[in-house]
Amino acid sequence: MKQWLATSLVIGIIVAASTLSTQDKGEWINLLSLQEGAIPVVAPGNYSGWPVEAMIDESPETGWASEDGKVKGNIFVFELISPSTLEWFEFDTAGIDEDGAGAKDLTVETSAASPIAGFDKVLQASLAAKADRQKFPALKKISGRFIRLTIHGNHGSGSYTELLGFRGYGRKGSSPAPLTNISGTYDTDYSRFHVRQTGTALLGCYEFNNGLLNGAIEGRLMKITWREGDQGKGPAVMVFSPDGKSFRGYFWQVGMEKRAPSGSWDGKKIGDQVGGCPHWSGSLSGELKKQLQDDGRARVYGILFDLNSAVIRSESKPVLEEVVTMLRGEPSWKLTIEGHTDTSGGDAINQPLSQKRADSVKVYLVGAGIGVDRLQTKGFGASKPVTDNTTELGRAQNRRVELVRN
Repeated sequence: MKQWLATSLVIGIIVAASTLSTQDKGEWINLLSLQEGAIPVVAPGNYSGWPVEAMIDESPETGWASEDGKVKGNIFVFELISPSTLEWFEFDTAGIDEDGAGAKDLTVETSAASPIAGFDKVLQASLAAKADRQKFPALKKISGRFIRLTIHGNHGSGSYTELLGFRGYGRKGSSPAPLTNISGTYDTDYSRFHVRQTGTALLGCYEFNNGLLNGAIEGRLMKITWREGDQGKGPAVMVFSPDGKSFRGYFWQVGMEKRAPSGSWDGKKIGDQVGGCPHWSGSLSGELKKQLQDDGRARVYGILFDLNSAVIRSESKPVLEEVVTMLRGEPSWKLTIEGHTDTSGGDAINQPLSQKRADSVKVYLVGAGIGVDRLQTKGFGASKPVTDNTTELGRAQNRRVELVRN
């Protein structure tokens, strides 16, 4: 058996979040994805290097394989970030490693109650031996938070059963209740890290290889990018418990976003005091200043807009006020405000919308007392991605505002 999941000790934290998104709650998205906050809560054993997480990583090249000889009756339960209705499902088996090992007969059920009770059947299907994107409509449209998959058997192998992709498409249901401010210090499996929340924006540091993080939070889902000086960088996702005191998360190294996660870890809040690291300024305004001094460019996440609109949402105000603070401290600086989107919606929508949103940021800053002659704007739509647009992690990183020193 091939070893799909490379062992990695790059202790990354977390993935960039939505800023200039054209994605809305009415679009079809794969809600049964690590990148959308889905988490396995029940799983059978697996062959080494083929974990259950690889089944819902959105890649048809990585997946789950059973323990040797356990080819029938494998049961999984996945928890969605919020109750949702999945209207069709897709499965990948083209890349199986052993003839006859592809999952065949299976059942999908959903429950709004718990991971162990209250399930209703929403799919009974038989898969082809080796094919990706096998699509089946749901038998019923039932809102649920827990998705149970039972793989009854395979195409003849007595050694392994394999499933490389399991996706569930729907429209986002009601968002989970927003957490109170998650700022504080967390003890994790790998290192202690310190996070400060400003509006929906997050930034912080962690005590490994000069680690830094930035991104945003929506409900209980953090999507943030991590960076360890010149040692590595990449995205990750963290799903908080409803009380905001602990989380589960996964991280990827840059360039590996289409494969199974590079690692996973749990975290527990140990204090509301943010704390700090020698390599971190401790505030959003301070980090923006440092990036503009060192690189001439800074990415800003957590500036949110109304759907298909350039109207800035109220939760963005704390982030914008940090930009104001930074500009007041450097009165000689002149900036270009750049708007960037992912590829959702197409160029005809994205380019003018990104320009209007950049203009809205300028209007806010001028209204806060920043001289109009210090600010220019430019909308780039989806023309300057920072990473791949084919995954939700990539799209989240590409939706952003950037500030550039002139």
